[in-house]
Amino acid sequence: MTDYKSLDPAATWQEVSTSEADWDSAAPELLSAMFSQLVLIRSFEEFVLELAAEGLVHGPAHSSIGQEGGAVGSVLALTSEDTVNGSHRGHHQFLAKVLQHIEPKGIDPTAPYSDEIRGVLLTSLAEICGLDRGFSHGRGGSMHLQWKQAGAIGTNAIVGGGVPLAAGSAWAHRQAGTDAVAVTYFGDGAINIGSTLETFNLAAAWKLPICFFVENNGYAVSTSVAEATGEPRLSGRGPGFGIRSFSVDGMNPLAVYLTMVEAVEHMRAGHGPTLVEAHVYRYFHQNGGFAGSAFRYRTKEEETAWRARDPIEQLAFHLQRREILTSDELSDSRHRAQQLMADVGGVLLEAVPGGKPGQRRIVATEWPDPAFVDVGVRGDLSEFEDAYISDRDSFTGQLAETKFIDAVATVMNRRMSTDPGIVVMGEDVHHLNGGTNGATRGLKEAYPDRVLGTPISENAFTGLGGGIALDGRFTPVVELMYADFMWVAADQLFNQIGKARHMYGGTGAVPFVLRSKVAMGTGYGSQHSIDPAGIFATAPGWRIVAPSTPFDYVGLMNTALRCQDPVVVLEHVDLYNSVGEGPVEDFDYCLPVGRAAVRREGTQVTILSYLAMTNYVLEAVAEVESVDAEVIDLRWLDRASLDWDTIGASIAKTNCVIIAEQGPRGTSYGAWLADEIQRRYFDWLDHPVQRVTGGEASPSISKVLERAAIAQSAEVVAALREIEGR
Repeated sequence: MTDYKSLDPAATWQEVSTSEADWDSAAPELLSAMFSQLVLIRSFEEFVLELAAEGLVHGPAHSSIGQEGGAVGSVLALTSEDTVNGSHRGHHQFLAKVLQHIEPKGIDPTAPYSDEIRGVLLTSLAEICGLDRGFSHGRGGSMHLQWKQAGAIGTNAIVGGGVPLAAGSAWAHRQAGTDAVAVTYFGDGAINIGSTLETFNLAAAWKLPICFFVENNGYAVSTSVAEATGEPRLSGRGPGFGIRSFSVDGMNPLAVYLTMVEAVEHMRAGHGPTLVEAHVYRYFHQNGGFAGSAFRYRTKEEETAWRARDPIEQLAFHLQRREILTSDELSDSRHRAQQLMADVGGVLLEAVPGGKPGQRRIVATEWPDPAFVDVGVRGDLSEFEDAYISDRDSFTGQLAETKFIDAVATVMNRRMSTDPGIVVMGEDVHHLNGGTNGATRGLKEAYPDRVLGTPISENAFTGLGGGIALDGRFTPVVELMYADFMWVAADQLFNQIGKARHMYGGTGAVPFVLRSKVAMGTGYGSQHSIDPAGIFATAPGWRIVAPSTPFDYVGLMNTALRCQDPVVVLEHVDLYNSVGEGPVEDFDYCLPVGRAAVRREGTQVTILSYLAMTNYVLEAVAEVESVDAEVIDLRWLDRASLDWDTIGASIAKTNCVIIAEQGPRGTSYGAWLADEIQRRYFDWLDHPVQRVTGGEASPSISKVLERAAIAQSAEVVAALREIEGR
């Protein structure tokens, strides 16, 4: 007969509740601090909804009214060194953390509010209204609130998007030798997102000090938890990943606090992540000041039942019962919080001249300058002021024939030996004698705690690298085995890492290096062969380097690692086994940002190329000797770093341009570049810009069909013959 044995998870899963004795033993200062925070956050949120109703908040106003107990109870168990990030519904999470930072001993509900409290509420409100005095000068608004000095590392508008970033913060805390922890807040909708679940697994495998705090308010917009999952007890997800998990009444701030004290102790002791599911309720709809029942996905009876458990009212009852505060003191505290918000709003608002009674508008001087619109998409490169800059024409070190892949491994080894902040991560980078191509050869043995082999979870480990970069203490080098896998991690690359500096005000560094290979021509087919340059070139925030020689790879990687912007370093499999000039001993030079290399001078046509296609272009030019072509290896491909001086000087000389690349025309880098050239140099051009690309389809497995899908020297020869025929 078949035998069945019940299995128990390795991690505990507990429901936490409080008794009257817990309320009686709680320190009066703790309960008073909770009340002060709850009242301030509630008053802030009510004022935001008031402004939104008047059309003074541009964009959504995702109220957290009703959910404050979970945020306040959890944050009071943290310190300023601990970090938190949150969701699009994150006003309460953000305010709880920053108020705890400026008043770590708690806010006395009977005392006048400090200038610091007034200031942080003013700055927060200004940010939500999109104004210059906001934390991010109005760029972040309601959904992207960040004040890193307080440990509030950024709320996030992408559901689940901030979870991997918080894991990066947790990793940085531990790697720096601190006992700080990270908390990432998200809702019942985000717990079904792949990046969230991937991060559960990664955090558990690496025992990261991160708390996954699930605010289960019952609805993802209007879809109930019961509709979205077969197991509505969301904290049950944790034990499946080996994560100690708790379920708690989030309307009870003391219960949340006691739960978080235990969770934080677990994490500080090095036992790995925790998961806390707090059952909370948002009193209003997804956005704005209407109840959910107005949209018929909730009943008025349900809303009334939850309001009867209001966290402020619960706390007020116990404060009065224990004679910590009187009824008048409680009432006065609420009134003063509301008055504080009116005073804060008075700084930003004014009456509309000739308008209706009570009609308000934003004070004109509070708006950001429109000229600020693109400031801070990337940094100013001041980090290179004292850099050792050299190019082939000025390099004085010894050179020798070098295998390209050896240059890749050697320069990374050199940088890791001189900079203890560099960390390398990716699939199999720690095995196989340097990963699948040998690019990380010898690194795991030399730097065992800084070469991290990851699970197959591109969203999680890319985002974790992004969180490390935003932390600022370390420089992550993330390898995605093939460039096609970037689209698995697209949210983290494009919505998070690429936008972070600009979105949060334009000043925060994002020192992130992404390595990946272009494998067209190797028989790996449609899902392992993309050239991502064309898409990255249209994505804000990224710098793109594309080395074609061992010498260039060393210098460009050094530059990428020094740069305070995210840089994608593209590598082509065709080049790995190629041989060219490379340094023998000097692996410390940086190639200058924004300088192309003229590989061949000519007078009749300018050919622009990059990566392995540069060599195919040189082969073609050698074959068609009748056309005197100038070949420029772009090296830098992003909008901000293109060498327009070299390109422009060549076009002025030749009056004719070919852009040569291997990949499909649909995602072509040359499409964008050709448009830009024709706008800049129209008067110099005798002909439209000519493009050499692959076909429409991605390369397929068949050797014949793959060759037909990509461009190499034969396609460049054909373009040169056409010019010859003119």
